[in-house]
Amino acid sequence: MNKHDLVYLTEDASHDAIIDLINAEAFGPGRFTKAAARIREQGPHDRSLSFICADDGETIGSVRMTAVKAGDVDAHLLGPLAVRPSHKNRGIGRELVRIAIEAARRKGSQAVILVGDPPYYMPLGFEKVSYGALTFPGPVDPGRVLVVPMADDVHPRLKGVIAWQDWQPMALAAAAE
Repeated sequence: MNKHDLVYLTEDASHDAIIDLINAEAFGPGRFTKAAARIREQGPHDRSLSFICADDGETIGSVRMTAVKAGDVDAHLLGPLAVRPSHKNRGIGRELVRIAIEAARRKGSQAVILVGDPPYYMPLGFEKVSYGALTFPGPVDPGRVLVVPMADDVHPRLKGVIAWQDWQPMALAAAAE
């Protein structure tokens, strides 16, 4: 496989079944019990910030973003991120994360948050959130809560509950009035 065979596209409803299959392969049935899954159950993910990777027309990876309020921060929760086993270790996951973060930045998100493996995500720009600063709707290892801050003073404002919230950037909300 050559890297130029890969195409990154915004997710749409036609990708739902294959994304479910890819996530089942990557995470198994236990994926529904995780604290981040509890947040994603509260409302729909943002398709405009969710992406797939296709190789010769076959969807082989995806990343989803869900709008959340984390303490006093309008943010997006990244995940799940998954790549088919046949395409792992080729940089596809890292590129999906990069694309999703940049899209969230353009939309006006103040941060991108996830629960994940620090050695994988910290080289992609993520930082650790203060231990126990965010309260999830279920148990979570506080050492795995990470953030890409995209606004001033994000870290001190990441205190309290993290939950799904359908928010609009201030510029879009003002234009709608």
